[in-house]
Amino acid sequence: MAWSIADVARMSGVTSRTLRHYDEIGLLPPAWIGSNGHRYYEEADLLRLQQILLMRELDLGLREIQAVLNSQVDRVAVLREHRQRLLAERDRLSTLARTVDRTIAELEEAEENNDMAKINRPENLFEGFEPSAEENEKVRERWPKAWEQAQRAVETMTDEDTEQWQREVTAQMIRFAEFMVAGTPVDDPQVQAEIDDHYRNVCRFWTPNAVAYKGLAQTYVDEPQMRANYDKIANGLAVYLRDAMLVYADARLS
Repeated sequence: MAWSIADVARMSGVTSRTLRHYDEIGLLPPAWIGSNGHRYYEEADLLRLQQILLMRELDLGLREIQAVLNSQVDRVAVLREHRQRLLAERDRLSTLARTVDRTIAELEEAEENNDMAKINRPENLFEGFEPSAEENEKVRERWPKAWEQAQRAVETMTDEDTEQWQREVTAQMIRFAEFMVAGTPVDDPQVQAEIDDHYRNVCRFWTPNAVAYKGLAQTYVDEPQMRANYDKIANGLAVYLRDAMLVYADARLS
């Protein structure tokens, strides 16, 4: 049995334009081309497309995908490996979802009681987030004086101070995400008021000028781990926060 390019596009969610591109680069040629010039695909081609889409989900580039598909490796073994990675990612995302759900519930309960959210286990705020030792070292290399100043400030914090800071950071991340999802422009007064709080919180550890604050903002986007931590809350949050910080730096710190 064969399916037209329109059929495959409908079944897979891949556009006809993309399928034609895959054909042009030799990644997914059709089984045959009809007299009308239309491409037709058979079952083996659909299985190949499935593998392509799986590897795209795992962030492999088209050249890497083509190399895997054209190699002599056991495709069943490759699929099993992909499955394990997908299951691991599913578990990680489920953990993150529970983390955010728990924090939202506690914040909503606090609002209803007109009181500050009380987190019994503040470490739960960051359950599912990966360790940031490498990220910390990068900051140390980039801004050594600021890092030393921040370390001195951290050393003076009690456990209660740390818990309070964790609650504030988590609550603020959620507020930024709510602004972003609502489509609030980054230069909106409410967003900028939140950024002002963000800046003041940063100043608890070190005091950046306009250039340094912009550099910190760009780091949220450029550093993969930092970006992932924000985008785990809401996709695109790192870029949204950066843009809001740039507006603040130009308006308030320059």
